[in-house]
Amino acid sequence: MRTLPIVRRLIVSAAFAGTTLGAQAADFTVAYQTSVSPAVVAQADGAYEKATHSQIDWRRFDDGASVVAALASGSVQFGYLGSSPDAAAASRKVPIETFLIAAKLINSEALVTRDGAGIAKPADLIGKKIATPFVSTSHYSLLAALKHWHIDPSQVQILNLNPPAISAAWRRGDIDAAYVWDPALGVTKETGKVLVTSGEVGRFGSPTFDVWVVRKDFAEQHPDIVKAFAATTLHAYADYERNPKAWLADPAHIDAVARITGAQKSDIPGLLEGNDFPTLAQQRGTLGTPTVSALSNTSRFLKDQGKIDDVLADYTPYVSTRYLPTGQ
Repeated sequence: MRTLPIVRRLIVSAAFAGTTLGAQAADFTVAYQTSVSPAVVAQADGAYEKATHSQIDWRRFDDGASVVAALASGSVQFGYLGSSPDAAAASRKVPIETFLIAAKLINSEALVTRDGAGIAKPADLIGKKIATPFVSTSHYSLLAALKHWHIDPSQVQILNLNPPAISAAWRRGDIDAAYVWDPALGVTKETGKVLVTSGEVGRFGSPTFDVWVVRKDFAEQHPDIVKAFAATTLHAYADYERNPKAWLADPAHIDAVARITGAQKSDIPGLLEGNDFPTLAQQRGTLGTPTVSALSNTSRFLKDQGKIDDVLADYTPYVSTRYLPTGQ
């Protein structure tokens, strides 16, 4: 990733930081994806480096499965994952901890059907080609939607494609539908219509969310860095939530998000509205038992679908609230 100019300086307040780091605490690598969030501005500004007093190598990944592989190998220390790959990673005992809910997914992921494919209702999906990245939140939501509609997955042709490949296949006309996130989602919407969103699938009883995870060995050695990372993210969320209209009116914010995620500038307001970014108070109510339960339920679903081999008796070791800021 090329170095971006500093477009806005976010200063993490003492109440959020909750810790003082020594100079150059540690250098580390972060695996991020193309999800749009207020914290992308902090990434562009170098606010994470400032808060952690570290050099950070930001590496972009196209899907959660690739992030999990990098975490498992130890080549990255932090990773941005959907709840489905997070559950799969924990089930396979990848040494990670979920320390922050990055976003609750509403409209930012969706199943889009191609214009002219003859799909007007869920039953019309039978016999069609549907692309999605396997073991992603989109894949989980697709399977959950099919179950809700009483459509057996064997009745459709589900193709395992990462987002760039979905965009290319869509433009070629090789697929009839796709369940994915932006920027590929935006490509499908140009010549398709949304059949169902992840927010709607959540109301079916299968909610999805994105998380930040950290390797356990790194967190044990550098807990203050993990706390500073969480505080910086939440500070960015709070900055947005205070006045979303003013935040969106700042062209530097839009430019930073577009450069890092690849999203079209005109789409960014809608993409931000397509997610819910939990505040510190909401994090306290969501992390812990609710997240452990969600990972357990997701894992059972993935096992039923044959996507993972085993479900753990307890997912508590893979979720932690101790890195949340202590401020109000």
